[in-house]
Amino acid sequence: MHAFIFLFLALNSLYTLSFVEATKSFSIELIHHDSPLSPFYNSSLTPSELITNAALRSISRSKRVTLSQNNEINESPESIVIPNGGDYLMKIYIGTPPIERFAVADTGSDLIWVQCSPCKQCFQQDTPYYDPSKSSTFIGLSCDSKPCSLLPQDHHKCGKSNNECEYLYTYGDNSYTIGELGTDSINFGQKDVTFPKSIFGCGHDNYVGYERIHKTTGIVGLGAGPLSLVSQLGDSIGHKFSYCLVPPFLSKATSKLKFGDDEAIINGNGVVSTPLILKSSQPSFYYLNLEGITVGQKTVHTTDGNIIIDSGTTLTFLETSFYNNFVASVKEVIGVEEVQNPPSGYNFCFTSGEQTKFPSFVFHFTGADVTLKPENLFVAFANNFICLSVIPNDQTFIFGNRAQIDFIVEYDLKGKKVSFAPTDCSKN
Repeated sequence: MHAFIFLFLALNSLYTLSFVEATKSFSIELIHHDSPLSPFYNSSLTPSELITNAALRSISRSKRVTLSQNNEINESPESIVIPNGGDYLMKIYIGTPPIERFAVADTGSDLIWVQCSPCKQCFQQDTPYYDPSKSSTFIGLSCDSKPCSLLPQDHHKCGKSNNECEYLYTYGDNSYTIGELGTDSINFGQKDVTFPKSIFGCGHDNYVGYERIHKTTGIVGLGAGPLSLVSQLGDSIGHKFSYCLVPPFLSKATSKLKFGDDEAIINGNGVVSTPLILKSSQPSFYYLNLEGITVGQKTVHTTDGNIIIDSGTTLTFLETSFYNNFVASVKEVIGVEEVQNPPSGYNFCFTSGEQTKFPSFVFHFTGADVTLKPENLFVAFANNFICLSVIPNDQTFIFGNRAQIDFIVEYDLKGKKVSFAPTDCSKN
């Protein structure tokens, strides 16, 4: 829906990310949007309201992904900021002296972006805008810098006063961000994990057409494109990272985001791997090939297996005909009847009784059979009311974060594979 512009870290020594040698492997805590540890936590909301809100955020986000896929203007990297986007948050500290910010950890984008002062127009946030003039380590990028030249031609220009690199990014719903590109020190609350010359977008004029929660100030893009934090770290982390997502809502545990060979690699029994598909036309997204889904003993095959794996979308989105066949199998194998008028954001719901038994669910990715628990695919409302956290969509197919809960998910960008290992993420 809205865009955030960010610059690729050029393979140019002037902009090479430098950091302490010991930070080749490190980990960061992630907080679910609706966890009691989250700044967004609202104790007055019922579990049913939290579940509904999560679904609505997913649908809003899927529309933004669809816009970025279908709109030529958005072929360059883009990002999404919550509340209607990603569900897992991380703290970042930017500038010198460092200021704390909550940002979305998002594998569906490849930008680092914050609102900046002076601000011509910004959406409201609870903290002061990042002020580059108050950071002794901020450096603005010039219009003739290598990073600036990597912006799409129609989306950047030279500033009139001092030749700074200015950007403009828009989406189909008229959301936009305008600002300058620069570098500054970014860390994650660990003294020995500081990145002095991170390139990011400093937005001075921003508009987003959705209800805003005032804690979030930006995102940390972890996507496949060359603009992400992962790409900036590059060889230093072996082009590898992983995360382990804890269940949402009432969990007081934090999820873990790990970088580098020593931290991110998963080994042992139960690890399965599938090819990672990177598309030059959509550099922000990680694609997998989903061949089918088994419900109990019944397998449904798909004709279009291209699916985005995304940490920032709660629900899973499947092509409509494939979804319909999948739901038909769920009804048949579980033996339930669909209820009418499901809650907003959900498509298939039923009432569970004492005799209801859930089968195993296996997502068949190329070379990797990933067995999901019922909790990965269903959400429970009051009075034994159950909804499937999978919905149909004819434009964007997404393997969402609920399906990934209690898995270590490793991304090996150099080896071009994604690996899964089931675990208890609250203990990992």
